[in-house]
Amino acid sequence: MNIRKADHSDLNAILSLSPQAIFDGTLGEVMPSSEKVESLVQPLLDKGGFYFIAEAKDEILGWVLVGTTKDQFTEKQIGFIYELYIRQQHRGKGHSKRLMNAAIEHFQKEGYAEVRLSAKAENPAVHMYENMGFTTRSVTMCLNLE
Repeated sequence: MNIRKADHSDLNAILSLSPQAIFDGTLGEVMPSSEKVESLVQPLLDKGGFYFIAEAKDEILGWVLVGTTKDQFTEKQIGFIYELYIRQQHRGKGHSKRLMNAAIEHFQKEGYAEVRLSAKAENPAVHMYENMGFTTRSVTMCLNLE
């Protein structure tokens, strides 16, 4: 298994799998259209965000989408992990952690003091994030009125 920065030729394959990635990441709540995915991802890519991909034998096993954002209060630039996805058949083999480490190393080399991410509370990946040293910084709550 190899981890590398995705190039332009990888983008179509990633975007074709992204609706499933969002569906899995939202624990089945949202299955966006390909157009919606592109409208979410393209601005991140235009601002310098990019994907690291895990691959083996020319097959994409998964990816992490990295970029930056500003802290809403301090205006300080921070690293942000927008998406982490491992294709179903390749889960449980440590690829997520290796992709996360690649993202964290990238932010360290670029001089960022902090990396953030967002995940559904029930997502099993939250345990991995905590084991890697991420801590809860804020909580988003909702009240379903339907």
